[in-house]
Amino acid sequence: MNTKNSAIILITIFIAALLSGCVDNPDADTQVTKGTIRISGAFALYPMMLKWGEEYQKLHPGVNFDIQAGGAGKGMTDALGGLVDIGMVSRAIAPAEEEKGAYWISVTKDAVIPTVNRNNPVIAQLKANGIKRDVFENIYINETIKTWGQATGNVAVTDKINIYTRSDACGAAETWAAYLGKYKQENLNGVGVNGDPGVAQAVREDRLGIGYNNIGFAYDANTKKPVEGIEIIPLDINGNGNIDPEENFYGTLDEVVEAIGTGKYPSPPARDLNLVTKGKPTGLVNDFIKWALTDGQQYIPEQGYIVLPRSIITDGLKKVE
Repeated sequence: MNTKNSAIILITIFIAALLSGCVDNPDADTQVTKGTIRISGAFALYPMMLKWGEEYQKLHPGVNFDIQAGGAGKGMTDALGGLVDIGMVSRAIAPAEEEKGAYWISVTKDAVIPTVNRNNPVIAQLKANGIKRDVFENIYINETIKTWGQATGNVAVTDKINIYTRSDACGAAETWAAYLGKYKQENLNGVGVNGDPGVAQAVREDRLGIGYNNIGFAYDANTKKPVEGIEIIPLDINGNGNIDPEENFYGTLDEVVEAIGTGKYPSPPARDLNLVTKGKPTGLVNDFIKWALTDGQQYIPEQGYIVLPRSIITDGLKKVE
């Protein structure tokens, strides 16, 4: 065989090998990732997950997302049952859930805040003085405070407080109950309403209503103001009967997000938000979670969430290495 023919054969073999992937491809990083990632769970994480799915799909057009809200309880059940790849869980993971295979990674942070109808009969007083933690406890748990006059010390007001809570198993209810004194969701009294949007709608339609929402459903993402028809009840954190300047950060979404990030807003009802898989994630799911902890973090502030401390992000990355 002459040298020319040998060279032709070698070139042919190289091209064939390159096309079949047997030779290192200098453009390997551009290979298409394909598949569907199924996600369900917490309303708190739902808007953030939609954004992450949208941005990840731009990088990997072959990846599809099936994202459904339904409460943290559903997210955990679906993940452990193999119905989804990722469960969105807006509360701490119980040891019993870990024993069943729940593998969790914290990805961002938000908070639960108390809400009231904008036309509440004592709205001016609520905004000026706020409500102490023990008063919320006596509304939601003990039911010893039944009127808005009792809640604000204005004896002339006898309007009844109409309490709304979540009917679905969710992190928001667990977090709100924990703030009230290490209670559980089942300890909260009130009319049960399904989902974050349901509670917001119930309060918006009831002049005497009180509820609680994740910040993403209490504030309008476009205007950064509380959603139409709703006001936020300030927490009287120091218990002095007034909302002092350092406690007055509810005017816009940006203000409350900053307060959560700096710790001015207490935890609970602020809390970390988690992604849960059954066992350590692999393949496409693992890659997506790793992306959310790295490049995906840039989208957190614009969506009204809080970036976690670097130490927690580092711990999360170690769990998906």
